[in-house]
Amino acid sequence: MTTTLITGASSGLGAEMARQFAALGHDLALCARRVERLEELRAEIAAAHPDVRVEVRALDVTDDDRVFEVVRGFRDDFGGLDRVVVNAGLGKGAPIGTGCYDVNRETAMTNVVAALCQAEAAMEVFRDQGAGHLVLVSSMSALRGMPKSMTVYAASKAALSHLGEGLRSELLHSPIDVTVLHCGYIASEMNEQVAQQVRFMASTEDGVRAMVEAIEKRRPEACVPTLPWSVLAPVMRHAPLGLLRRLV
Repeated sequence: MTTTLITGASSGLGAEMARQFAALGHDLALCARRVERLEELRAEIAAAHPDVRVEVRALDVTDDDRVFEVVRGFRDDFGGLDRVVVNAGLGKGAPIGTGCYDVNRETAMTNVVAALCQAEAAMEVFRDQGAGHLVLVSSMSALRGMPKSMTVYAASKAALSHLGEGLRSELLHSPIDVTVLHCGYIASEMNEQVAQQVRFMASTEDGVRAMVEAIEKRRPEACVPTLPWSVLAPVMRHAPLGLLRRLV
């Protein structure tokens, strides 16, 4: 039985990952700020998959001490953790220099510093166990610098992707795997206000299905959903900025 911990599991991609991993028979450690949402999700999963164990804890990922406390607590609950999915993040942002530093700082702190803390807590467990699987939920925007309200978000996800690659280089051929998911447009609570204005938007279920498939295969990195993002990835990496702006 695989035990999977998911941060930011109360809604969107995190909640749907929990549902799909439960359908595969995984025990689940779920954490987020909104505990009432987690309890509702636990009841839903228990009704559909009564053999799956689900434990929940409140977690604000920007509280460093609480991150370590929660990850260690889940480890003790289950007697170990097989996988930690660093999913919690923010998509807020504004053009730099327009008086919205507080918004951009919050996104950077959540997507970089808080993600680092989650990775530290997970890797502490995995190094002690001698095995594990760290999954970092990044973005296709990490492949290039993005304009306007996307600038800080893309930069934060680029940092996360490089964090994953650095760890993967260190842990190559070890029993600890690292997966970085470069997610394209997947419908979620975070982006519902722009869902109708964006090309290539996948449904939550289909997008997460692609994420779960890549995670289960322990792929080092993946563009998800595969189409069109695996095709667009080299274009995004190398296209002139003018063309890139028209694509995204």
